[in-house]
Amino acid sequence: MSTTMNPIPGPKGLPFSGNLFAFRKDPLGFLTKVQREYGDVVYIRFGPSRHVYLISDPEQIKDILLTKQHAFHKAKGLQTAKAVVGEGILTSEGEKHMRQRRLLQPSFRKDRIGQYAEAMVDYTEHMLQTWRPGETRIVTEDMMQLTLDIITHTMFGTGITSGINEIGRAIEVGMKYVSHKASSFLDIPESIPTKSNVEFKRSAQTLDRVILGIIEERRKKPDANREDLLSMLLEARDEETGTGMSDKQVRDEVMTIFLAGHETTANTLSWTWYLLSQNPEAEQKFHEELDRVLGGRRPTHDDIDQLKYTRQIVWESMRVYPAVWAVNRQVVKEVEIGGRLYKPGDTLMMSQFVMHRNPKYYEEADRFLPERFEGDLLKQIPQFGYFPFGGGPRVCIGNHFALMEATLLLATIGSRYKLRLAPDHHEVRPEPLVTLRPKNGLKMVVTARKE
Repeated sequence: MSTTMNPIPGPKGLPFSGNLFAFRKDPLGFLTKVQREYGDVVYIRFGPSRHVYLISDPEQIKDILLTKQHAFHKAKGLQTAKAVVGEGILTSEGEKHMRQRRLLQPSFRKDRIGQYAEAMVDYTEHMLQTWRPGETRIVTEDMMQLTLDIITHTMFGTGITSGINEIGRAIEVGMKYVSHKASSFLDIPESIPTKSNVEFKRSAQTLDRVILGIIEERRKKPDANREDLLSMLLEARDEETGTGMSDKQVRDEVMTIFLAGHETTANTLSWTWYLLSQNPEAEQKFHEELDRVLGGRRPTHDDIDQLKYTRQIVWESMRVYPAVWAVNRQVVKEVEIGGRLYKPGDTLMMSQFVMHRNPKYYEEADRFLPERFEGDLLKQIPQFGYFPFGGGPRVCIGNHFALMEATLLLATIGSRYKLRLAPDHHEVRPEPLVTLRPKNGLKMVVTARKE
């Protein structure tokens, strides 16, 4: 625990489990409540010996993620995620992380990802061919499949179909397993054949079989004309050592990009359609911009800078329902943050969901108001008052890719359709798993904008 003179305030928990059950029952509500009751540093206990501190002060978050980041490792949740994504850029630490980031960075430069814009629109238009005005769609499933198709194309190029749907299903099983295991204080070994362990092992074997098979085939038949991400990963060389990645390293990065490249964007898009359906003024401004900028034609990469309100919609959606709703860091060497001393083993938690709805930084914080991003809001609030992609050396490497994709997909779909919740839809609630998704999906009715 912290060694400050004054104890850090926090909610009283149960004798053995502490605050774990209250947190697991409603993570978002619990974190929001304790921050507003106890302030910007709150002590929470998970189980008999896991000491967690919710940090909601932007300067302290900056110290944790940026200034003093060498004193921390990623905490239990993402360490557990290694079971799915391996030692990729998401989960690796120290020098290995920096080396992998150097290898990957050129593949995600703005000039390189711009070449994927046309394919993003192509796949979206292909999906729209299956939509019919008046029909009810499970929009969350549509967005997940669409972003999976797009990341498959950008990762592997054309001609890859075998095993792709298996990857999507296996990732789903893996992420649910990781989410449950990360929030449990009972660490059941994977060797024990529980139902979830057996399902997870089967999904992990599927991922290895499909992805390593594709890598092996590509190694055997290299093609200098390919410009997909897998080719870039196989060709990448460390500037300092001149070495490339092993098959396992490539596999781990492919898995990481697959997860980050479709799960988070799909959730952002799903939340955006829901928010637009509930906010007709914002939806009207969105449609007016699409008509003015595009005039009925399909969007291109060159249109993105002109689609200013569309981008504001994406930013505001990520504020209200951030796909990554919390990040944790585990102390690995004694460190002072905000005048308090933390010891190895302590966990510092920072919640984007809590920060993005803090009335200290946002007027009418619970309202969906894309216009709040029209001026220089992000210069007026502290740097870590808004951090949907994380921050510091571990900021999401695919942030430009995700913003481009979300903008183009919204513009393509919004030019033709608007979506409304189905009359028999259940209450819409966020489900904070590894990412923040609409619980039980979104059932929405497709309506043509123009007959």
